[in-house]
Amino acid sequence: MKHAYLTLLLALPAACMAASFEQREADWRNGAIVYQVLVDRYVPAANLEAKRALYPAPKRLRDWSEPARPGVYLADAKLNSQELDFWGGDLQSLSTKLDYIQQLGADVLYLNPIHLAYTNHKYDAFDFKAISPEYGSQREFRQLAVQVHQRGMKLVLDGVFNHMGRNAPKFQEAFNNPKSRWRDWFAIGPQYEGGARVWTGFQNLPELNLENPAVRHYLYGAPDSVVRSYLRDGADGWRLDTAFELGHRYLRELTDAAHQQKPGSLVVGEIVNYPGEWLKSIDAVMNFGLRQIVLGLAGGELSAPKAARMTERLVRDAGIEPMLKSWMVIDNHDIPRIANQFPDAAQRRMVQALQFTLPGAPNIYYGAELGMTGGPDPENRSPMRWELLRADNPELLWMKQLVALRKQQRALRVGDFRLVEAEQLFAFERYTDRALDTMVVLANPRAEPVTERVMIANAHLMDDTPMVDALGQPGAAALGTVSAGFLTVTVPARTTLVLRPMERELGGYSRYKRVR
Repeated sequence: MKHAYLTLLLALPAACMAASFEQREADWRNGAIVYQVLVDRYVPAANLEAKRALYPAPKRLRDWSEPARPGVYLADAKLNSQELDFWGGDLQSLSTKLDYIQQLGADVLYLNPIHLAYTNHKYDAFDFKAISPEYGSQREFRQLAVQVHQRGMKLVLDGVFNHMGRNAPKFQEAFNNPKSRWRDWFAIGPQYEGGARVWTGFQNLPELNLENPAVRHYLYGAPDSVVRSYLRDGADGWRLDTAFELGHRYLRELTDAAHQQKPGSLVVGEIVNYPGEWLKSIDAVMNFGLRQIVLGLAGGELSAPKAARMTERLVRDAGIEPMLKSWMVIDNHDIPRIANQFPDAAQRRMVQALQFTLPGAPNIYYGAELGMTGGPDPENRSPMRWELLRADNPELLWMKQLVALRKQQRALRVGDFRLVEAEQLFAFERYTDRALDTMVVLANPRAEPVTERVMIANAHLMDDTPMVDALGQPGAAALGTVSAGFLTVTVPARTTLVLRPMERELGGYSRYKRVR
């Protein structure tokens, strides 16, 4: 009966009910550490010479040492040439680095699109049900899923269900034959520039007509639909590209279909809007709103108190349950890498510490843990620089600290959120039903140290409790002591302090003996 209840709970929309902390911990989607990979750019294929025929001109197979660079517009293909630059990674080569990803501490491996498509990014699908041959086969996908699960991780795929590629056979037949059975799968007519409705002006990306029931049946409704079949073959969830384009109704239908096929699966949407109402239609969002707050704080556009109030409002409007599942993104394939956004190491660390302590699932873009650089697309999509993988790499050591903190501290994974009022610090509390789980986070975006006295509104946090640096060395001295709910602390410049209570035992005596 217990298992049946948990299955039912995981199938419900995230915003429907508040779960206990134990129930939250049982749900892999809450507070998971997500590692994002572009398959073509992660690990060179062992059989690269044998694969060369898969990259005919105007495609180009680049040397792994070459960074990704902007190209030129190819009028015939309606593409930019950098979209046809490949480096040769595939599912088999990716599988050789699963131990590395696991040891880094990832809970979820998220792959950018792997569907059959013409470009390197695969957002122009020809056939959603086929794997692009540059990446492998359905058999190799299923093998990868097994290997991911053997390591205790989950696998999430990128679903691009708003549009397809212009050269997709379905679209070409529909476009050229008014009587084609695919005609109503797209919006085709003289009222559209180029003869068809395309996504945000990209002539290579004709939009699907989701109002056609046959399209929805193909994407997620049918037993052999795209969404359901990949879940059956080993995927654990979907990240939906341009999810806001699908609208509330179809997002809800798709999410329900995923949960029916695999209870507890994750559907997370690329929704750049304020998350609020969207989280009634989907499990989680890529939390760009929270990203804007953190970047505004770090960059000086937002004062610390204002950023804190905005965060409190966002969490309240979204609800803590979907917030815990939402991906906390700082950089990805569409955004300059964090090393480019924040060249100053102290500022960058402050931002990353917030990424790992605010409610949500921190998203690590491949190479961020090694300090890879890269500006706007395509520069942020360069091949993985494995030569940076050294034991003394400070970026890697810092990332491992953050991951370890997340793994060790229950409140950071599944805890509630409460604002801590401050005048110069961005301060908040993560807490559970256990007093000693409490984490107090204080970020100082200023160029000089800040000392503040703040109130920790947690009645179970006992007086005279020392607060120690959770990111510091074991045995480090307390940075402050709780006194009647108040704490005075000094935060260094451009630093995020993460404080945890330390139980003070005196000869077996503890003030927490009846309050846990």
